[in-house]
Amino acid sequence: MSEKIAVVGAGAFGTALAAVIALTERNAVTLVGRDPELIADLKAERLHDAVLPGIALPESLAFSAEPDAIGDADIVLFAMPSQAQADAARQYRPYLGSSAIVVTCAKGIERATGNLLTDMLEREIPGHAVAVLSGPGFAADIAKGLPTAMAIAAADMDVAERLAHAISGRTFRLYASSDRVGVQLGGALKNVLAIACGIVEGAGIGDSARAALIARGLAEMSRFVVAKGGQADTVRGLSGLGDLVLTATSHQSRNLRFGIALGRGETVDPAHGELVEGAFAAAVASRLAQSLAVSMPITDAVSAIIDGKLGIAEAIDQLMTRPITTE
Repeated sequence: MSEKIAVVGAGAFGTALAAVIALTERNAVTLVGRDPELIADLKAERLHDAVLPGIALPESLAFSAEPDAIGDADIVLFAMPSQAQADAARQYRPYLGSSAIVVTCAKGIERATGNLLTDMLEREIPGHAVAVLSGPGFAADIAKGLPTAMAIAAADMDVAERLAHAISGRTFRLYASSDRVGVQLGGALKNVLAIACGIVEGAGIGDSARAALIARGLAEMSRFVVAKGGQADTVRGLSGLGDLVLTATSHQSRNLRFGIALGRGETVDPAHGELVEGAFAAAVASRLAQSLAVSMPITDAVSAIIDGKLGIAEAIDQLMTRPITTE
C-alpha cells in the first residue's frame, strides 16, 4: 500500500527520515521546511551539508516551504524539537487532511505542562490519530542507510502497524507498539541519563560507574513509566534500553557531550548551540517524579547539577551513600 507522507522539519533528523522513507519508492514523500531559501537549495543540490554533510538526498524526495504541502498527506511526521512541537501543531493544523495521522518524532516532555507530546498534539489537533516514533537512531546513520531499528507507538495497534509498514524500508525498520507512554518516556528520560553518563566520563570516574549508572538508570526509568501508566517491558525495548545504550556511549550524542562538558567543569548553556533535549527534560521529569512519589535519584541529581544547585563531587557522594537495598 502506498502512502503520501510529509515530514515537517528540515533539520538533521527530519531530513534523514524523509530521505530514508523516500528510498522505499512506494511512497510519495515531501520534506516541508520553514526557510524557502534552504528548501530551494535542497531541491537544487540534493545535499544538506549543514547537518548531513556529504549525504546525497534521493531524487524521489520532494521539497516545499509551503504549509499547504501537507494537505494531501496520509501521514504527517513532526520532526522539529520537542519544545517547538506545540507551535508547529498550531501552524500546520489548518492544512491537515481530515484523516491524516500525525506522528511526533521528538524525544521530550512539554516543559510548560509536563504533558507527553502525544497528549499535547491531541490537545492542539483534535480529531487526528497521534503516534510517536522513537528509539536508537542517529540522523547521520539513518540518512546513510545504515541498519536502524526504532519503535512506533499509537493508541490503536492497527494504526501503529500501518505506520510501521508504511515507513519501514530495507535499512530502516519500525516495530509497532500500543504503549505511547513507555515509548515517549523512554525517549525523553534516556537523554537525561545520557547526560549523567557524560558527567561520569567527563569527571573521569570510570567505565564501571557508567555501567552501574545505565543499569540503575534503567530501573529508575521503569519505575517512572509504570507510575505514568506505561509498561515496564517497553523500557527494556528499543525506545528504552536500546536508545539509552546508544546515547550513553556514543559521542554522536549531544546529551552525552553536554554531560562530558559538565563533568569537566565547563560552563555550557543548553539553550544555545546544539539543542540538548535532556537538559530540559531533567527538571520536568524530576518535578513529575516528586508529584508521583517515584524515586529518581539520578534524574534529580542531573537536574540539580544543570541548575547549579549541586556540584559533581557532591552528587556522586549522594548517589553512592544512598541506603543499600535489594537489586
